[in-house]
Amino acid sequence: MSKTDTQEYTTFLSGVSFFSEVSELALAHLCENMKIRTFRKGEVIFHKGDEGDAMFVILEGKIRVHEQDHMFGLLEAGECFGEYALIDNKDRSASVTALERTKVLELKRSHFMHLMKTDNGFSQGVLSVMIRRHRELDAIQERLAVSKQAIELANEKLNGLINGAMDAIIMFNSDFRIVLTNPSANELLQNDDPLQRNLLFFFDDTSAVLLEKLVKEVPENLNNYLPQVVKVIGSDGMETLNEGTISKYGSGSNTFYTLILRNIEERLKAEDTISLLTTQTNYLEEEIKELTSSYGILAEDPAMQKVLELISQVANTDATVLITGETGTGKELVARAIHSASSRNDKPLIRVNCGAIPANLIESELFGHEKGAFTGATASRKGRFLLADKGTLFLDEIGELPLELQPKLLRVIQEGEFDPLGSSETIKVDVRIIAATHRDLLAFSKEGKFREDLFYRLNVFPLDVPALRERGNDVQLIAEEMIRLFSAKLNKKPITLSHSDKELIASYHWPGNVRELQNLVERAVIVSQNGKIDWTAILPINQENTSSKSDERNQRVFSSEEMIQMEKENMLRALKKTSWKISGVNGAAQLLGIAPTTFTSRMKSLGISRPI
Repeated sequence: MSKTDTQEYTTFLSGVSFFSEVSELALAHLCENMKIRTFRKGEVIFHKGDEGDAMFVILEGKIRVHEQDHMFGLLEAGECFGEYALIDNKDRSASVTALERTKVLELKRSHFMHLMKTDNGFSQGVLSVMIRRHRELDAIQERLAVSKQAIELANEKLNGLINGAMDAIIMFNSDFRIVLTNPSANELLQNDDPLQRNLLFFFDDTSAVLLEKLVKEVPENLNNYLPQVVKVIGSDGMETLNEGTISKYGSGSNTFYTLILRNIEERLKAEDTISLLTTQTNYLEEEIKELTSSYGILAEDPAMQKVLELISQVANTDATVLITGETGTGKELVARAIHSASSRNDKPLIRVNCGAIPANLIESELFGHEKGAFTGATASRKGRFLLADKGTLFLDEIGELPLELQPKLLRVIQEGEFDPLGSSETIKVDVRIIAATHRDLLAFSKEGKFREDLFYRLNVFPLDVPALRERGNDVQLIAEEMIRLFSAKLNKKPITLSHSDKELIASYHWPGNVRELQNLVERAVIVSQNGKIDWTAILPINQENTSSKSDERNQRVFSSEEMIQMEKENMLRALKKTSWKISGVNGAAQLLGIAPTTFTSRMKSLGISRPI
């Protein structure tokens, strides 16, 4: 090697880590016996197991350190390899191959050992590097020890997490053999030792086919939610529905899969319960809105008092009740009164207006349907009969129920069972039926518009609600109560009905009954001024009708009982007007034109006493 080359390579070697502590003079002695070698691309510099008799420093090019196809690393210009073979005298531990045309400096062990013995500068420099490497190795080992502890701690935490998980965690290989499970998985599979068993044996056919497809046909980066619920069948035959995820890791023969399953049986039951309760809640919210505009049953007229008596008689039975009467007479209030007084009052009263639901939807509304039972049935639905189980079902406007559905209703009344639309499952229910109509169902049945057998099944306990015009002074009582409630609701001044107002209200025919009265009273309160209402502008009645009605009332013949009641009411009005002053000027007796003693005697006989 020329002097120029020696100087050049001495400078180059000083930048190589293995010789970084060697003096320039010692490096010059080293270069005198180093040999330059060149290797072609792909040429093997040495094989694993070859004798380690030299080290190499890369001048230019690139090599790879490997064992067959497994690569340990790449080295480039300025790096060295094979140096430990100079010290430990062992065979090569890996192969080295040139990746491109590569030029190296070769240092034989014999020359290296000679310099170590004869050149103090060389030996001290090499030993300094070796000591530094040893210290660095110690630091690395210390970090590895800390990392090992951290890994062990993390592994313990991970095992605790897996073993404590409520979800079932199952690891299996490409042959579907189970290799790991957590306690939740053992419980789900009903097997304490499921390892090496075929995972697919624990699933029904549909679920097993799904898992096989996911494992064999999905892309390499499998990490997905299961596309559908799977059924697990435990070793003891317990069947459960589960949702979950499946993921893949590893490659080739070392491919494994992790299946995480969550039992959703309880959740499905809870969802069904929530769905039922939500439906009931939504329904009851609608009912509450209607109840807030109801005023109870106010009745002094004997005909309506008779209705209340019948309500008390039938309420505590499970007899089917058919309520008849004109539209707006309060048939629903009667139904609610029956339910409230019954032993079922802690369960819901479910109302269905048979006339307000389209004919093609009434069956689903009453009996429910399964998903896909008809176009648009995207989810299962509970019917009103199921909602009313253990309670009462009020079928309003029963006369409007389509003929084709009447046999199904008859079956429920007779047998207490029905089949939801689109389902083959028969459901048993315990429901008390109350029906209402403004039609003559017997006449309808004779005309073929209503099943006669259904009519007799409904007509176990008939209850006819009289029209408002047939209830005497009840119209005035109801009107006064409605005025009080609407005045408070609308923040209006209190309104008192005068004698002429009452006469005007009583003279009207009320074809819409209580419902019409409610609407007109609300309108009257809205337009009232300073507690005054012009009823002639509110009531849809002309003077001729008013006169004819007054004539009819004047020509009416009253019974003795009615006359006594009228006298009592008249005396009470006089007492209220005089603030219960009986005798003297402007006293009640003077208003009626009778002696105070006579007035007092009549009070006692009629049972009139001053309220406390």
